[in-house]
Amino acid sequence: MPRGQKSKLRAREKRRQARQESSDRVEAQPTEPKEEEFPSSPSPSFEDVPQSSAATGTSSSLQVPGKICSTTVAASVSDAKFSEGATDQGEEKPKVSQSQDTTKRCPKDPVDKKVALLVNYLLIKYQMKEPVTKRDMLRNVIHKYKNHFSEILRKASEHLELLFGLDVKETDPNKGTYVLVNKMELGSDEKLGDDREIPKTGLLMIVLGVILTKGNCATEEQVWEVLNMMELYEEKKDAIYGDVKQLITKDLVQEKYLEYRQVANSDPPRYEFLWGPRAYTETTKMKVLEFVAKIHDTVPAAFPSLYKEALRDEEERAQARASARAHTAALASARSWATARGFSCTK
Repeated sequence: MPRGQKSKLRAREKRRQARQESSDRVEAQPTEPKEEEFPSSPSPSFEDVPQSSAATGTSSSLQVPGKICSTTVAASVSDAKFSEGATDQGEEKPKVSQSQDTTKRCPKDPVDKKVALLVNYLLIKYQMKEPVTKRDMLRNVIHKYKNHFSEILRKASEHLELLFGLDVKETDPNKGTYVLVNKMELGSDEKLGDDREIPKTGLLMIVLGVILTKGNCATEEQVWEVLNMMELYEEKKDAIYGDVKQLITKDLVQEKYLEYRQVANSDPPRYEFLWGPRAYTETTKMKVLEFVAKIHDTVPAAFPSLYKEALRDEEERAQARASARAHTAALASARSWATARGFSCTK
């Protein structure tokens, strides 16, 4: 990231910290931690999902709980979303409709408010490509709620994973150092979206999950049924993901994460989604199933048919890697033999 952009990010972070410290001085003392108070949304069913085992007691249909509703942390995240609307001083002027919609959804519980602020803070660190320490989080975000640090970090990590497809990894337990890692296995010079954008991986993982549960091909109606229950709509721009329709039918298609095609012989035309080649390269059916299972607080084995399919995919990938390694070793051996023979002939 250019040095000028980093300076603007740091300046914005300092201003946010100053505002937060002022707010903390007048904030009420923390109450007993409450259950998640972020707004929930209705839970759509993914039909045609295999029956889960009786032992797990899991529902036979996959659902999208309200905890992954995109408006959960939108009020906080909107401050971290740097776009063309920024002023010369690096400040972004939020759209009126966006600020009104997200303000109404701000969490009221002090601990949950800290969760939203920590999500914002960690996203800024991710955009700046900087690690963060426990000390940083306590000093800049948590403040007097340090006794709730583990709970706040756990909830923030959950939101970052389910909304943005980012995993919070502790890289140095002794120093308490953490980094955010994208779930997609991107190449060293590749990134899903621009450096200054909020990661879209969480939405991509949701769409990949719908496709997986629909037999590896989901109609556009099936995808939107799920997205609508997350309060994401074709005709409405989202505070976090922007133009969702363009994102899933054009941007992610052009980047080869999704395939979007007309249903054969459909009149009027209807469309369907499949995994794109980059999705097969950068993630696996098991990882997507693990993501879906985490949404439901369960394990991949709770969906037997999907789990078996994911295991087969893992085995096939392992065999392909073994075959590639054997082929590479054979080529290296042949080259070595040819080189040795060439030296012997010149003597």
